[in-house]
Amino acid sequence: MAEDFYAYMLRCADGSYYVGHTDDLEPRIEAHQNGSLGGYTARRRPVELVWSADFPTRDEAFEAERKIKGWSRAKKQALIRGDWAAVQRLAKRHRSFETKPQPAASASPQDERAGRICHITPAHPEEGLKPQAESPSRRAASEMPIIVLVRPQLGENIGKAARAMLNFGLTEMRLVAPRDGWPNPKAGPAAAGADAVLENAAVHDTLADAVADCAHVYATTVRKRGVTKPVVTPEEAAAQIAAAEGRSALVFGPERSGLETDDVALARAILTVPINPEFGSLNLAQAVILCAYEWSKTRDLVQPTSEDLLPPASQDELEGMIAQLETMLEPRGYFLPESRAASTRRTLRTMLTKPGWNHLEVRTMRGVLSSLERRPREN
Repeated sequence: MAEDFYAYMLRCADGSYYVGHTDDLEPRIEAHQNGSLGGYTARRRPVELVWSADFPTRDEAFEAERKIKGWSRAKKQALIRGDWAAVQRLAKRHRSFETKPQPAASASPQDERAGRICHITPAHPEEGLKPQAESPSRRAASEMPIIVLVRPQLGENIGKAARAMLNFGLTEMRLVAPRDGWPNPKAGPAAAGADAVLENAAVHDTLADAVADCAHVYATTVRKRGVTKPVVTPEEAAAQIAAAEGRSALVFGPERSGLETDDVALARAILTVPINPEFGSLNLAQAVILCAYEWSKTRDLVQPTSEDLLPPASQDELEGMIAQLETMLEPRGYFLPESRAASTRRTLRTMLTKPGWNHLEVRTMRGVLSSLERRPREN
């Protein structure tokens, strides 16, 4: 019987959502519940399984996880509710995970995907209607720095900046007098799934308005503009923001020229990076991602690719592989002369135990050795 792999979504105690994948759903959810997995959900228990779907391969399950992680909160809630019209409406481009409703009177909503059935655990519909201000995760968002783009020129760059933000958990963007107005149709495709950031972006006429509620404002620039202010690196700014009371803003200038002197004058500090003095030009998304990454290091973001790694092979399995190889090499005189046999065996063992094989790799290698041991087939 073919093994199933699952993508799944949990609602955590703070109202946030966690998306993962596994080859054994019930034990994985239990591990999230008891905190044995550590990481994101361990600090946000209890958790509730609100959605899951099965796939024929691990790669497909992981791809579903990766895509759904990039969805906006509204889109995730639509998926949980089984509101397929809303999912499709929110999927403005590249529908990478499509679902269709199954007409069932009493069963949970289901979805057929290439012959597979995706089992949906519906959430309470009213939860998706609660004002975001009531959510604990919304309150937690006030601790995150705001990304302020001053007079951005290209919609594509706004979208790329949104993508960079969401990669590292930042969700609040403010735009000051965008050159081509807002919303900009070119921003969406460049955001590559960071819909929530763009949908909630606020537009202001002046930088002063955009940072009016912020107690800590950092102007990002690599140029000296005649303003004497403290100068910090992204790492130093991230540490200060994490420890500070009140809202913080990271301010980025237009693509062509960067922040003007008057813009920098509004800030409490200048944020800059050590950079090649002969080529100090960063594009907007690069500058955003540098700052967002340093801030993310003050939080415990999940390392998505660290999940579901196969366990390392046991010593017994390694011994079996090494013994099989030695048995094949012995009659071919590999360990001669006898005086060097012990050293040769030791070197071989050291080499084979270095990579940290998992049990599947050991089984695969033993299959290779068994194939080499057999006589070639005659045509």
